[in-house]
This record gives sequence, C-alpha cells and structure tokens, in this order.
Amino acid sequence: MDVTAIGAGICAITGIGAGLGIGLATGRACDATARQPEASGKITTQLLLGCALAEATAIYGFVLGILLIIMK
Repeated sequence: MDVTAIGAGICAITGIGAGLGIGLATGRACDATARQPEASGKITTQLLLGCALAEATAIYGFVLGILLIIMK
C-alpha cells in the first residue's frame, strides 16, 4: 500500500471539516439574524471572516494533498 496515497486521503478530510464548520456557522448566523435583525451587519461580517478562515484550512489541505501526489 502506498503511503503517499494514504497521506493525500487524510489531507482530503480537511474539506469535510471545513464544510461542516461553514454549515454550522451559517446556520447559527441565520438564527442570530432572525432574532436580532438590526445586528445583521455585524453578524454578516463575523460570518464571512469565520468562513474565510475555515475555507483556508480546506485549501491548505487540498494543496498539501496535491503536493504529496506530485512530489512522489
């Protein structure tokens, strides 16, 4: 069994974590906006920042997985 393929597969799991994190954050932001519509600007700003950070971890995992396959 090739160790590089296992490493690349583990790196791909970061996409699952990012998807779950962004989904939970979006759901909570919708709840918060429904409860306090006047705070939607602040909620949106924090949501976008959190989603960007979560997506960055998925991109890092994707790039690392590609590099593991290419540099084999």
